[in-house]
Amino acid sequence: MKQRIFGRTGRLVSEVGFGSWGIGGGQWTEIPDHEALDALTTALDLGVTFIDTADVYGDGRSEKLIAQALRGRSGSRPYIATKAGKRLPTQVTSEYTFENLREWVKRSRDYLEVDILDLVQLHCPPTDLYYQPSVFDALDRLQDEKLIGNYGVSVEKIEEAIKAIEYPNVVSVQIIFNILRQRPLDLFLDLAKRKKVAILARVPLASGLLSGKFTRGSTFDKADHRNFNRNGEFFDVGETFSGMPYEKGLEVVEKIRPLVSNGNMAQLALRWILMFDAISVVIPGARTVAQARDNAGASDLPALSPETMAKLRAIYEADVKPYVHQRW
Repeated sequence: MKQRIFGRTGRLVSEVGFGSWGIGGGQWTEIPDHEALDALTTALDLGVTFIDTADVYGDGRSEKLIAQALRGRSGSRPYIATKAGKRLPTQVTSEYTFENLREWVKRSRDYLEVDILDLVQLHCPPTDLYYQPSVFDALDRLQDEKLIGNYGVSVEKIEEAIKAIEYPNVVSVQIIFNILRQRPLDLFLDLAKRKKVAILARVPLASGLLSGKFTRGSTFDKADHRNFNRNGEFFDVGETFSGMPYEKGLEVVEKIRPLVSNGNMAQLALRWILMFDAISVVIPGARTVAQARDNAGASDLPALSPETMAKLRAIYEADVKPYVHQRW
């Protein structure tokens, strides 16, 4: 597993991490604890040293599973990033107070069984929050209290990402970046790289669409966001299939398929992201041992050819850009 530097922290992390939204349950088809632990343990055994989670993934289940997987495990502890803010009943910027942030942080510390959290990220808060310095002052206080090591943000929009890194102690930005969401290439990746801000590429497989395994007949569990949030009914539609209409996304996948050299489209999608050195870590989810192995294997693939990169960009320009580019 290759490693990259996580921005200004100087910490080396695996370039392929582990996204734990799926193992938390809630908004995905739920899986038994033992299957979740097997997937996570496999990723760790294969050299994954970065885990992304959130306090609302399964209402803390994801954090608890991570703690369980690491309990008694020898070797260096992976870098764990969690998130805070979505526990609010409604997303109101005024509720991102020091007291609330401190409470959420303490809860995550308990669930992850640590004294200090490696990285806390604001969890896709409202856009106007990024224009409130008091919120970032509160995060500075949590650092001073030794409750968190570093902090960053998870964003929906490029505007939010650019504004966030104006704050000097924001060390990382988590943003949707994949073959179907290429707008960060226009400006943000270079800007973050110049400021030595770590970038976490999230939703790298577009909710599984870029695995190439879905068809028009595919069905999803009633509780799975890929069933109930296709039009943004419950949260930002960009989180589901990266904002692409499902049927159109399937058509795009078929145009990508001839470019897959090893029969594994998911690995191609991850390798595309890793072609950009501004990316610190890509965080695909894994709910099975096989998925964890496939994800880790993307780090071993050779670089994509300039011809393949050009063809993927051309597909984006012609078939994807009109649906997503200016929305986020």
